[in-house]
Amino acid sequence: MELHTLKPADGSTKKRRRVGRGPGSGRGKTSGRGHKGAGQRSGFKKNAGHEGGQMPLHRRLPKHGFTNIFRKERQIINVADLARCEPGEITGETLMAAGLIRKLSVPVKVLGNGQIDKAYVVKVAAFSKAAAAKIQEAGGKAEVVRC
Repeated sequence: MELHTLKPADGSTKKRRRVGRGPGSGRGKTSGRGHKGAGQRSGFKKNAGHEGGQMPLHRRLPKHGFTNIFRKERQIINVADLARCEPGEITGETLMAAGLIRKLSVPVKVLGNGQIDKAYVVKVAAFSKAAAAKIQEAGGKAEVVRC
C-alpha cells in the first residue's frame, strides 16, 4: 500500500448534487428552491422554530413550574453515612475527608435515613428532626453551626 493508491471505502462517499444545471438534471431552473419568497433569495436564513406562520411548538406547549430564587442550596448526607467517619467530632472538614461532601462553601444538612450506634458530635448547618433525634439517642450531640 502506498499513498497514491489510497481511496475511500466503497459506498462511504457520495458525489455532491450540482443544482441549476438544466431541466434534465432534476434540479434545474429554480434549483429546488421553489418560486418567489424569502427562501428563494440568497442570504435567507430560516429562524429556528419557525413553522411558516403556524403557532410554533414551543409556544403551543403549556408553561409549568417556576424557579424559586430564594432556594437554599445544601449538601445532603444521611445519618447512616456518619458511620464512614471516626467516632468523635464531625465537621465539614471531616465529612470532606471521608468523601461525603464536595465543597466546604456549601452548607451541609443531615437527614434521618438509616441508623447509627456510635456517639458523634456533629457540627453542621442543619439537621432534620429525625436525624437530630437519632444522633442524640446514640449518645451524641447535634450542633447547628453557621458556615
